[in-house]
Amino acid sequence: MSSTSPSAPAAARPVLRTFTALLKLCAARAARGLASESLAATALANMVFDRMPARDRVAWNALVAAYARNGLPEAAMEVIVRMQEEGGERPDSVTLVSMLPACARARALRACRQVHAFALRAGLDDLVNVSTAILDAYCKCGAIEAARAVFDWMPVTVRNSSGNATEALDLFKRMVREGVDVTDATILAALQACRELGHLDEARHVHELLVRIGLKSNVSVMNALITTYSKCKRTDLAAQVFNELGNKRTRISWNAMILGFSQNGCSEDAVRLLSTMQLENVKPDSFTLVSVIPAVAEISDPLQARWIHGYSIKHHLDQDIYVLTALIDMYSKCGRVTIARRLFDSARQRHVITWNAMIHGYGSHGFGKVAVELFEEMKGTGSLPNETTFLSVLAACSHAGLVDQGRRYFASMKEDYGLEPGMEHYGTMVDLLGRAGKLDEAWSFIKNMPIQPGISVFGAMLGACKLHKNVELAEESAQRIFELGPEEGVYHVLLANIYANASKWKDVARVRTAMEKKGLQKTPGWSIIQLKGEVHTFYSGSTNHQQAKEIYARLAKLIDEVKAVGYVPDIDSIHDVEDDVKVQLLNTHSEKLAIAYGLIRTAPGTTIQIKKNLRVCNDCHNATKLISLVTGREIIMRDIQRFHHFKDGKCSCGDYW
Repeated sequence: MSSTSPSAPAAARPVLRTFTALLKLCAARAARGLASESLAATALANMVFDRMPARDRVAWNALVAAYARNGLPEAAMEVIVRMQEEGGERPDSVTLVSMLPACARARALRACRQVHAFALRAGLDDLVNVSTAILDAYCKCGAIEAARAVFDWMPVTVRNSSGNATEALDLFKRMVREGVDVTDATILAALQACRELGHLDEARHVHELLVRIGLKSNVSVMNALITTYSKCKRTDLAAQVFNELGNKRTRISWNAMILGFSQNGCSEDAVRLLSTMQLENVKPDSFTLVSVIPAVAEISDPLQARWIHGYSIKHHLDQDIYVLTALIDMYSKCGRVTIARRLFDSARQRHVITWNAMIHGYGSHGFGKVAVELFEEMKGTGSLPNETTFLSVLAACSHAGLVDQGRRYFASMKEDYGLEPGMEHYGTMVDLLGRAGKLDEAWSFIKNMPIQPGISVFGAMLGACKLHKNVELAEESAQRIFELGPEEGVYHVLLANIYANASKWKDVARVRTAMEKKGLQKTPGWSIIQLKGEVHTFYSGSTNHQQAKEIYARLAKLIDEVKAVGYVPDIDSIHDVEDDVKVQLLNTHSEKLAIAYGLIRTAPGTTIQIKKNLRVCNDCHNATKLISLVTGREIIMRDIQRFHHFKDGKCSCGDYW
């Protein structure tokens, strides 16, 4: 928007600003007053405008707003005409957005069409605020066909950024009710709204409608339906649509289904579908690989990681910045952070997401100092960090106990880069302070947060309280968590364990009773090891594996070996049973069973890699250090929080996790 008109002399500009401010005040009074007061205020606005020594676009817009807010769209339209003829000023988006609500309120369809026509001629219809205002005005004027046309022609980016998925879906349903012809563009827009809102039932209604009106053969519509069902967490329905497409499937169809599987935790299905895609001679693109690589990362099999990396090289996609970044992240999540760094160093260009992936990789493996060094290198290249960068470097500081650096980076986020910390950043700072034993500082940090703390923040505090055996702050943190109504039972279990460690058995019973009443259950711990393409899952004390006898025999021998070098079972984490039973339970934790199986099935010197769904317990952590010593094996364990590299009796985390 221009400020002062070129024709206005510099000396007149202060006077112009004064008159414009007075004009805006009159317009505001017109908007707030009763009918008679509004008319008087509008008349006053017009009088002020006529006496202005010079006029710029701001002044003209203020007069348009005065008429529009008083429900006089036709008069406002006349001002827009005068604005161009007398003032030589072209209306801008502010002019139109001031005008359109008046058209809507007065049901002035003719004026609405005039504004729309001008927006098209001026190229302003692509702006989010203008197109949304036109759409709203047509709807309120009852011109549903015109609204449908506007909606169909709105770029997808405009529809998305308007954040108005609910209104879009309401408009679609109104069109259907009033018998307006529905096009493929309308269906695509409705499916987009269903995706944003996660409305499965509405998506099914749209699906039924598109079948009735003969759009089942429209591949673009069916691809959008696959994506919509996947976003609504129903990959079974998405797969049904995908299969029904048959030989009409395009590469976009394959990509949509692979991404759907990958984003919904169906990693094996995503990888299998890529293999099927190869068999059907459909050439992958960068989107295909960016969709499937996270699935390989989730499986955490280094062999599959190398396969997909080779696949990307074969199809000349390995230097695509998004594919390369996904590969870096994948190798980090497969425990191969050294390979990830080699790929990072080979990058011809580095996007902020590439830096983020490598910094996060180092942090998750406990190499906090290296993560910090890389972050400083990033800043030195002139690359601007974003919110994710800071989250990764703060997490790296937390895992490595770099409290001072973490404090500085958190302050720098806003002070130096103008980035507003989100809930995850606050939670990570609480985790950083809490792990370091600075519980009072962490609690004070929470109380001084400018936003309402969420479950993640109080959850980090509760975890720190367990680590440092602070019952009082644990109770306060847990109370805040329970008020927020978590769906998981993990926080109740954590509080019960804190009470048990303090021998507060009545409180333990009270928490367990509360869990039962709420229907919350403790998440069972499991560990997996993948060998020769087969995934073997172990639960604590499980005996259903076909080699169970061999596993338990090897584990018994292993326990004797580590006891000989100083292993003492940590029985403090188990309650309500006798000490000998505690030892027996500890000896059959899922991690130990998976490691024993790995020792049986792999050659001496081979690295053993396992994945666990919960945080590794103190006893298993201590035992695994000694197992790495007596067997001469490196053991890589990925738990819910980070990686642990056990070698020669030590862990990469330095016993700080």
